[in-house]
Amino acid sequence: MIAEAILKLKLDAQVTVNGNDIDTCEIIWHDNNPTNITKEQIKVAISELQQNEETKKASAKEKLLALGLTEEEIKLTFGI
Repeated sequence: MIAEAILKLKLDAQVTVNGNDIDTCEIIWHDNNPTNITKEQIKVAISELQQNEETKKASAKEKLLALGLTEEEIKLTFGI
């Protein structure tokens, strides 16, 4: 999700991320980070992406409930 957050901040960023924790991962900027993206900016972008993901899951669950599925069926089938 770190690379996705960086690309949210700069669509054409050329970067490799080694690790899953923003505080300990290695970020290799192949384009020398021309817009000086900071870890704090990446953390905010990660939070926004996670929030968007949760909103989409909640929306999907509401739609499935409206179709007549039970909470248990939704959880077992879709994990939400």
